[in-house]
Amino acid sequence: MSAEDEFLEAFSLSVKRPGADRLLAWLKKTDFFTAPASTRFHGDHEGGLAEHSLNVYRRLQEEVKALPVTPSDETVAVCGLLHDICKANFYKVSQRNVKNEKTGRWEKQPFYQVEDQFPYGHGEKSVFLIERFMRLKVEEAVAIRWHMGGFDDAAKGGSYAVSGAFEKYPLLLCLNVADMKAAYLDERKEEKDGTSH
Repeated sequence: MSAEDEFLEAFSLSVKRPGADRLLAWLKKTDFFTAPASTRFHGDHEGGLAEHSLNVYRRLQEEVKALPVTPSDETVAVCGLLHDICKANFYKVSQRNVKNEKTGRWEKQPFYQVEDQFPYGHGEKSVFLIERFMRLKVEEAVAIRWHMGGFDDAAKGGSYAVSGAFEKYPLLLCLNVADMKAAYLDERKEEKDGTSH
């Protein structure tokens, strides 16, 4: 099953709230299922974003089991699958010259670069895009907004709001850990094994 089919199945089975169908229809019109997850780190290949979203969703399903009150399957799917929808229509393919070490010739090779058409931040942009179609619970919005933790630009700039969010919403910690494990364990392993793409 392709990452797109797996994503659509997981989303459709778990997310039933009003507007979910409109959100999914919009997502299908974007490059979400063909976009990379990054330009040079994890999932920097076609379809990497959908693969990453699924990896985070799977990891989040495990992480929330440690919470005193387990969130609903719908909340886990919303946060895991949609935390990075800010990256839909975010990258473009460009060309650069790379020297072929075997032939000594310069060759054009494709690469991804950021072309942010809606510069609104990372987590906050995902929250904004989701809420154009369906309502988020407060804990979902906070978890998605701050899922980058200390890597978020606002946190790097000195904002203390992320600390308060971690203290008040345990789902955020679970999503942050799931995101890190997916990027640094699952997707690095896939790259080494050659199992991605």
